[in-house]
Amino acid sequence: MKKILLSLISISFLVSARAQETVYPAPQQTTTVAVTGATIHKGNGEVIEDATIIMVDGKISAVGKNLPVPSGATTVDAKGKHVYPGLILPTSNLGLVEIGANRATTDVQEIGDMNPNVRAIVAYNTDSKVINTLRSNGILLANVVPQGGLLSGSSTVVQLDAWNWEDAAYKTDEGIHFNMPSLMPRPRFGGFGGGGGGFRGQGAETDPVKEGLEKVEMIKNFFREAKAYASVPTHEQTNLKFESVRGLFDKKQKFYVHANTVKQMLVAFDFIKEFGFDVVIVGGSDSWQIADLLKQNNVSVILNQPHSLPTAEDDDVDQPYKTPAILQKAGVLFSISDDDAQTRGRNLAFNAGTAAAYGLTKEEALAAISLNAAKILGVSDKTGSIEVGKDANIIISEGDILDMKSSVITDAFIQGRKVDLTDKHKQLNDRYNQKYKLKPF
Repeated sequence: MKKILLSLISISFLVSARAQETVYPAPQQTTTVAVTGATIHKGNGEVIEDATIIMVDGKISAVGKNLPVPSGATTVDAKGKHVYPGLILPTSNLGLVEIGANRATTDVQEIGDMNPNVRAIVAYNTDSKVINTLRSNGILLANVVPQGGLLSGSSTVVQLDAWNWEDAAYKTDEGIHFNMPSLMPRPRFGGFGGGGGGFRGQGAETDPVKEGLEKVEMIKNFFREAKAYASVPTHEQTNLKFESVRGLFDKKQKFYVHANTVKQMLVAFDFIKEFGFDVVIVGGSDSWQIADLLKQNNVSVILNQPHSLPTAEDDDVDQPYKTPAILQKAGVLFSISDDDAQTRGRNLAFNAGTAAAYGLTKEEALAAISLNAAKILGVSDKTGSIEVGKDANIIISEGDILDMKSSVITDAFIQGRKVDLTDKHKQLNDRYNQKYKLKPF
């Protein structure tokens, strides 16, 4: 009995020791790190063969060929491997939704249409099991976005190796999110007997375009009042909703408009003309049709999910794959995301890889998930490319990171800290390999 008890204790210890809960954030970088012999993809279009990166105090201090390795530095031999800037997921509910079907594990939206004062960052859960799976796929930063209503609240860029949300915050409340009404009729569904019951039940016909434009006007009125509020130096009472959008008027915050159709995006231009907002289109599946207008109005685009069907029935079935190349040719600043509820962002690099097969060069595709994303999110001064003075956010891969077959991430550094790439998927893989004796324990 004693032996059985000891065995159970040992098994329990092994299980707990291998659990993801014991994967702690890496300590601050204290020694110089040199990555040598690598093919370095800087993220800005430049590629350097057989090169070295020197990281000191969380920053990139040198990049190039034939660099001397400082005495006492920790050396990472990356000969034959590829080094990339840490990838950036520009839109995500990471840390806000753990299991979509379990309401107790979701904290992504509030009740009501007008919630500009909601801050996604305070609900961000750094213990999410999803975070480590993203790091294993080269994603080191993400933009955590609230959902629901018309004005959902503010998003925050986070780095994916933190004890709590305060540690994770990379750029706090950097943008306000507006869900543009559809501005188009929705399909009507018949009753059980085929009698043609309305989409909203048996009732009077409604005009969705009129309703949508009324909602847009309501949002504009809100911003007119917020602008007047911001013009007054002091207030006897603080209006949290107005305070939360103050940064839009001096462009310290971005205005993210979630829209896909041309009609929706054209309405978004009104916010530029009247308020001077720095507008970013999120979704943008039809953005290829107005690429020149987007460029003229200096509007950026985050393509939410390239691996999807086109918006219009008469579009080419592969139009979502070709859209990035059209935006690139027009000079529009754009980024690529992975908004699939199943992959949860893990296919970000492979979405960019598809774009590379449909007109982008591989370095342009890499920029779409690194430097371009950093520019849109307002963090390009700190990350997005491998350049001297920027944070040492880098990943090392055995092969092409845009290729699902050859991309194997071996090392990742966030602000110079080498992060643990253990994740739940790898643990389950090891568990069942052991169970079925597919490889030695």
